[in-house]
Amino acid sequence: KDLVINTVFEALNIWINNLVPTLWPFFIIASILISYNAGYYLTKIFPFFKNLFNINDSSLLVFFLSIFSGFPSNARNTRILYDNGYISDKEASKLLTFTHFSNPLFILGVLGVFFNNKNIGPIIMICHYLPNILIGIIFRNYSSVSENNKIDKKKELSFGKILINSVTSSIDSLLLILGILTIFLIVSSLILKYLPNNIYISCLVKSILEITIGLKEVSILAIPLKVKIILTSMILSFGGISVHLQVSSQISGTKIKYLPFLIARIIHSGLSLILGILYFSFST
Repeated sequence: KDLVINTVFEALNIWINNLVPTLWPFFIIASILISYNAGYYLTKIFPFFKNLFNINDSSLLVFFLSIFSGFPSNARNTRILYDNGYISDKEASKLLTFTHFSNPLFILGVLGVFFNNKNIGPIIMICHYLPNILIGIIFRNYSSVSENNKIDKKKELSFGKILINSVTSSIDSLLLILGILTIFLIVSSLILKYLPNNIYISCLVKSILEITIGLKEVSILAIPLKVKIILTSMILSFGGISVHLQVSSQISGTKIKYLPFLIARIIHSGLSLILGILYFSFST
């Protein structure tokens, strides 16, 4: 009983202090931008990426929003585009493969605190962000590009109505994240209770289930810093079962496929490993 209660409070602490500040503002901004079809204007500024990934205007918007907001907002925004008819199910499946970015505020801020080293953030971002570009190229021919729908009557809503809808849907998404986070923290705590008291086993279990607590464990391992950085970028790139479940929950009830996302995360993790090794090989 005490174990479950303490774990719930730990989940609330992570959610309030780490996830809400880094995700909520971006959730709201993303919904507003999608409502106003901001992807059309982005393609005028960055036509290169649209052609590189073979995507339409709306998908390009999700790509850029994902860089700044991080997962699982990419799945949430992809679902919004799909529900509004901006992209097909196959395009949505492709979009999920290369928009899996960890929030930069989490990498630069939270991980800097975990590792007590603010200099690791840019290295992790390189090893984690660049593979998404490569994955986007790998999957560019997975689906053809559909024409963007023109702004429909939904986009004629007043800004106040759009803002209220954005805040409401953002809160729903955050509560879903809290619920999944709590479940996986409880599961990991129960599993570790019956396993040998070993920090490496604890790190492995927590990283597989929920990356925030997993990365906290990585930060205190008695291994070289460069190994910690490579492991961190790999864990972020795969996402953990908790993130995968959040993505699955966002696309449930649709024809959007989860398998391409899973394959992309395995590739992403491998590329992060290779980039990390190359970085430290040439920097030493």
